[in-house]
Amino acid sequence: MVATPIGNLEDISLRAVNTLALVDMIAAEDTRITARLLEHHRVHGNLKAVHKHNEQRSADWIVEMLAQGKSVALVTDAGTPAISDPGAMVVARVRASGFRVVPIPGPNAAITALSAAGIADSPFLFAGFLPPKSAARRKALAALRELPCTLVFYEAPHRIVECVEDIAGVLGAERKIVIARELTKLFEQTHHCALADAAAWLRADPDRQRGEFVLMVPDSASPRKAAETDWERVLAVLLDELPLAHAVKLTCRLTGAKRKAAYERALQLAHRLKPRHS
Repeated sequence: MVATPIGNLEDISLRAVNTLALVDMIAAEDTRITARLLEHHRVHGNLKAVHKHNEQRSADWIVEMLAQGKSVALVTDAGTPAISDPGAMVVARVRASGFRVVPIPGPNAAITALSAAGIADSPFLFAGFLPPKSAARRKALAALRELPCTLVFYEAPHRIVECVEDIAGVLGAERKIVIARELTKLFEQTHHCALADAAAWLRADPDRQRGEFVLMVPDSASPRKAAETDWERVLAVLLDELPLAHAVKLTCRLTGAKRKAAYERALQLAHRLKPRHS
């Protein structure tokens, strides 16, 4: 599994170049794109197409080659294989057949974008591409809305405006977004703004809608999160009036507290509240 440049053809490791030069076959998502990369680095390699439409069939011949003692490198058009790109099915089949899979690290658009976004050190969730249809996209976003982390998405140019509109509509227009486009290329651009302003910024210049996009939405404080910090007080009040299990259930529903933590704390509080006998 060989990671390849996401734009600038110089962004490839010596190990990756040497591997591509030495393997018996290079399984490429688009042989034309990979051929340009090989030519740039003066590497001669045997190319065969492996993409999302033939990945299952391709796994068969890759396993056959490995069984014959041959070596195969799998690459996608850009970045790390199997990360929002073909490759995972081949890896699973190769491993199931008893052969070794070796990852050769390199460029990844999400990590590249995050490194230049200036978002404070915090957890992030890589969600990849959202569904192409608005209704399904909004449903997917709703499931992510309350997560306490930075959300990272990929998006294609022809859907970028409607995508950020849906993100603003579901996650909240007051939240921030970092839009990164054309990373490592000539017209690389990173823009910070409120989600409320993102669609207008993209529409203001047609060139801003070109290229592949990484969208990063940092976590933001919300009324629910404020309530979460005070769930123990809520739990204590409810325990004075309700059975333990009911008090825990209501506390979790009202504040977003984790059930396990609330239940353990409830047991401690209930023990302290037991009447003493003389």
